[in-house]
Amino acid sequence: MADRGPRKDPPRLTARGAATRDRIVATTSDLMFRQGVAATTLDQVVDACGISKSQLYHYFPDKEALIAEVIAIREHRMVSSQKPQLDQVRSMRDLERWRDWLVTSRRERGEPYRCPIGSLANELACRHDDARRSLAAVFDTWQGLLADGLARMRESGELDPGADPRELAVAVIAALQGGYLLAETMRDERPLAVALDMALDHVKAHVRIPVANLTQPDN
Repeated sequence: MADRGPRKDPPRLTARGAATRDRIVATTSDLMFRQGVAATTLDQVVDACGISKSQLYHYFPDKEALIAEVIAIREHRMVSSQKPQLDQVRSMRDLERWRDWLVTSRRERGEPYRCPIGSLANELACRHDDARRSLAAVFDTWQGLLADGLARMRESGELDPGADPRELAVAVIAALQGGYLLAETMRDERPLAVALDMALDHVKAHVRIPVANLTQPDN
């Protein structure tokens, strides 16, 4: 990848230096989210942060090092935003609340319908193996949070005992990624909503019928 500076050991940072480094990562993450990894140059990062190129290289020897930090910050944001909700999943209604939040939150913040993790994977997975492995680990964490909720549903008896929470979680995240791609392309949230609804319908197919809803036989 282009835009390499001289390699050096990571510097020990003062509080001010750590704040500058964090600002560089946050700014780069925002630029890459809105315009893509390839289209984001280190010159743009320097201009957006109001720093010199030498300052940037003081913290990051090259673009790959900066990308690694962008992946880390996006994982942190994903986990911090979704873990509290997914930790509460114990029923289909809880899953539907998570679905509603995913569909509406980007609209409310005025952000593109683009997955912060999936958008990086689309650009990097086939070209940079270190980044691919890091992103695979993020997806595994995400799927694990969802699978834990589905496991709680199975333990409570809402899901069929034969349902595999991990496989269901993979199906939901895969549908979510496809929904994000279509929503971004069409600039319309409906494909995202439809993809999630179909994924949750797949989960519902494994929901056990509550005893109270069973038709009572005639006497």
